[in-house]
Order: sequence, then structure tokens, then C-alpha cells
Amino acid sequence: MAEATETTKRRSGKSSAAFRTISEVAERLDVPQHVLRFWETKFGQVRPLKRGGGRRYYRPEDVDLLERIRSLLYDEGYTIKGVQRLLREGGGKAPAPAASAETSGGEEKANSVGAEAPAPAPALSSSQRDVLVDLQNELKDLQDLLAKLAN
Repeated sequence: MAEATETTKRRSGKSSAAFRTISEVAERLDVPQHVLRFWETKFGQVRPLKRGGGRRYYRPEDVDLLERIRSLLYDEGYTIKGVQRLLREGGGKAPAPAASAETSGGEEKANSVGAEAPAPAPALSSSQRDVLVDLQNELKDLQDLLAKLAN
């Protein structure tokens, strides 16, 4: 662990406790800066310090939270509402997967009245996720084919 911290310090020239600019965080997370600004509007837990001229400075805990948000959205397939719920229920941190499974009943109820679909369970392995993505792509192709036949 100390090795990774030392590598990060050498690569960025800053200690792991240093504040980061929006460009540094965007590069680290591999997302555009406007995505970080959008996430600030959706996730109240992310509160960078703003200095003169509106420059944002992210604390290490903000960066950690943004990494978790990115992982939940991009890697685990959660929706923004799903991540908001996880953060709200976890007091600012996403709870373990078992805790999110307990809330699925409420999600189903919300879905039945036209709300956003429930977030997927994060317990899937990457190979299982790949199979589901392939199936989803096949279904999309079939929908496209049916639409062409209907015209």
C-alpha cells in the first residue's frame, strides 16, 4: 500500500493528502471535467473547495468518493438514482452489496409506479456481466430487425 502511495506521489508530484484540481481529478478518473461538475449537482456529498475565479480543489476524500461513484456508474452499471440511494443509505459511503440487496423491494415498488428501473445487483462477476451485455446487444439487434420488418 505504501508502495502505491509512493508511486502516486512520484507520478503526480503531490502527496496523497494534497488537494487536486478538477483537471487532475478528471484525468485520474478518465472522465471529462463537465462530468465531474455534473456529479457535484447530483451527489451533494461531493463538495470541492472553490477559490477565487471559481477554481475547484478536491480533497482526498472527495476524490475517493468520486472514484467510488465512477465505479458504481461505469463498472457496476448503477443508475444515478441507484448511486444516490446507496450513498444516502450508507451515510456518504456506498454500503456493501448485501445491504443494497435488502432495498430491492422498495426499488420494485418505485418501478411499478413508473420510476427509474432498479439498479442491478453489484454481485455479478465480470464474465457474467459480459454475458448479459452480449444478450442485451442481441436483443437490441432483434428489436431493430423487427422494426425494419414492421415498416
